[in-house]
Amino acid sequence: MTPQSPPLSPIVIATRESRLALWQAEHVQALLRARGHDVSLLGMTTLGDQILDRSLSKVGGKGLFVK
Repeated sequence: MTPQSPPLSPIVIATRESRLALWQAEHVQALLRARGHDVSLLGMTTLGDQILDRSLSKVGGKGLFVK
């Protein structure tokens, strides 16, 4: 009798919704799925994504795409 591996926990990848970020997240998702993982993507919008009418440096610069 061989020991059975415990079921893999689902993985959620949080990603910005820009084309580049989504491509990167989908690439990682495909690699993980190929190895048997249940993977879903969670799109998110950051403060930097929301500010479209002024220079990001005038709003605070650093960290706007992680808040």
